[in-house]
Amino acid sequence: MKTFDYVRPASVAEAVAAAAAPGAAFLAAGTNLLDLMKGGIARPDRLVDVTRLPGLDRIERSHDGGFRIGATVRNADLAHDAAFARACPAVAEALLSGASAQLRNAATTGGNLLQRTRCPYFYDTASACNKREPGSGCDAREGENRLHAVLGWSDSCIATNPSDLCVPLVALDAIVEIEGRAGRREIPLEAFHRLPGDAPERDSVLEPGDLIVAVRVPAEAAAFAGHARYLKVRERTSYAFAVVSAAAGLRLEGGRIAEARIALGGVALKPWRAREAEATLAGAPAGPEAFRRAADVALAEARPSGDNAFKIELARRIVVRALTLAAAGTPDRVAALPASAFAASTGATLHV
Repeated sequence: MKTFDYVRPASVAEAVAAAAAPGAAFLAAGTNLLDLMKGGIARPDRLVDVTRLPGLDRIERSHDGGFRIGATVRNADLAHDAAFARACPAVAEALLSGASAQLRNAATTGGNLLQRTRCPYFYDTASACNKREPGSGCDAREGENRLHAVLGWSDSCIATNPSDLCVPLVALDAIVEIEGRAGRREIPLEAFHRLPGDAPERDSVLEPGDLIVAVRVPAEAAAFAGHARYLKVRERTSYAFAVVSAAAGLRLEGGRIAEARIALGGVALKPWRAREAEATLAGAPAGPEAFRRAADVALAEARPSGDNAFKIELARRIVVRALTLAAAGTPDRVAALPASAFAASTGATLHV
């Protein structure tokens, strides 16, 4: 591992100033960053430790009923916060599906948003990767790519975003609060991550020194609490990254869909909000025909980036399944295998 300077600032302002220097990186739990450093993929000159910054480890209820989640809130604490789990059950289930208990006890909200792709060519320094070394090429294009992107990819990069948490958060119109050299600003999470285009080395809209301080979930998210699900297809029935995942939320009135929310994971370099699919469901009866039509619209622009055409049909089916289960109602208990499309709801009581 490359040697580096270590800085522990006492305030957000000091952290932003320390991280604005070239080669600096923020450190929270380090569950992704330290792995990248050990593998020689990330080589920061300075680590700015934000774990002790005051006020960033709180889950706060806003006056209108929304939530403000500090950037250093642990994934386990957020998933098991009773008020949050009741209002945003799909987010809680996504968190519980995302990693082992040990990792959930360490990983943070802000760090989850900043995970790097798990593309094996990105992790292999002997392989060409435009994300790791701009202009070097993309060995995934002609390599083992069955798990790669089917939406929003480019010839420069076909990687996917690994986050579970971000998928339901995008569906619920979450907002990212950022402190930077020019002050504080807010960005919809849907616009936070970048598609690869010709600059896949940039994962997000963050500029040097920018620090995520919180994620806000609006009060309107609670309107979907009674009919919300997060489902995830993985290659083994334990903690693994999604081959395809989907978050679905419905607001029902008299058996018809007054409003729908749909987002997909594992299909692009960012969590994919399916707004056109949502629009097709407005006013429709909550049933198989409407759900299949929405799934077709959600994947209308999908195309294989390699040996992964199966992911398009798989994504359609998981959208239908997520909508079907959401329409049936949010279960009182999270499944023993969270977010599984096949597990019975026999796990922890989080949503009541």
